Amino acid sequence: MTRSLDGLTFAPVADQAPGQVGTRTRFAYHEDDGRIWAEYAGGDVVRGHLVGTREGDLLDFRYVQLRTDGTTACGHCVSTVVELPDGRIRLEETWEWESRAGAGRSVVEQVTEHAR
Repeated sequence: MTRSLDGLTFAPVADQAPGQVGTRTRFAYHEDDGRIWAEYAGGDVVRGHLVGTREGDLLDFRYVQLRTDGTTACGHCVSTVVELPDGRIRLEETWEWESRAGAGRSVVEQVTEHAR
C-alpha cells in the first residue's frame, strides 16, 4: 500500500495511561517524498509533534509532547500502515518513551469527516 497520509486525521482506538494520548487526541498527518510529520492535541496532550520517515508501509518517527500538567515527554515509534476494509487507514504502533521508562503498542485509525 502506498496511499499518502498527507492531510489525513487519526485518533487512537483506545485510551492509554493518564498523561498520554487517548481517544480525544487527534493527529493531523503530513507526508512529502518519504518524510512524515504531524501535529497532535487533545485529552491530556496540549500540543504534540512527530517527525520521521516512511518506507513503504513502515513509519519510523520521534515524538514530543506537552501535557496538561505542564510536563513534557518524548519517544520513538515505529508504525505499520494498514488499509481497513472500509478504505480508511490504520496505524499499528510500537512505541517507547525516551524521556522516561515505558513502552507499548497502540492503534490509531483514520477519522472521517462525519466522525470528527
